[in-house]
Amino acid sequence: MSGDGGTGVPRALVWDMDGTLLDSGEVVPDAFVETVRRLGGATPSRAEVVELYALGPPRIMLSHLLQRPCTEEELDLYHHVLADTAVGAVVYPGIRAALDALHGSVPLAVFTGASRRAARILLSATGLADRFDAVVGGDEVARQKPDPEGVLSACRHLGVSARDAVYAGDAPRDLLAARAAGARAAAAGWGHQYDPGAPADLTLLTPEDLLPLFGRPAGPAPL
Repeated sequence: MSGDGGTGVPRALVWDMDGTLLDSGEVVPDAFVETVRRLGGATPSRAEVVELYALGPPRIMLSHLLQRPCTEEELDLYHHVLADTAVGAVVYPGIRAALDALHGSVPLAVFTGASRRAARILLSATGLADRFDAVVGGDEVARQKPDPEGVLSACRHLGVSARDAVYAGDAPRDLLAARAAGARAAAAGWGHQYDPGAPADLTLLTPEDLLPLFGRPAGPAPL
């Protein structure tokens, strides 16, 4: 772990999901690709889908990929396809151990650019859904990362000030959102959108690097 991450013991931890909790770099893009294919649109590549993550939740991404407004039925189709592909999502090594060490004593939340429904699908498929006290999706905020709205919303759900929280994410926009909210920005160095040049208050080599911030000893090698 590098960086001082500020001072004092934080009171809550908010996580990004894709690329931070879960290695979903294939299953989420594949769900978009398959949905667009079924709807007769121009089939994108996985890399092209990942580039669109910054746009926000599935409705916005599908509208962009289809080059027209996405209907409710088409959004439902995406979520059904995602439920089929979600079995391929993998929890990053060390995540379960870190969550186990903090669960029940440190309020935990997820704020993701994905929809709340998509988040629930993926967290349930990977057995993580019951680890969190709150989940906020990109479809529940008016402004997407790097705007701080989602981080602030997650902290409100946990009953803490963002200044007393850590937001862990892999993408530069995650770190910018954390800092804009006043939270401590923790860069998930294992994530697929991690950029070592992005500003962070601390950089994590493993998920368990978070534990000393909350007064917990760092665990053994990630499982």
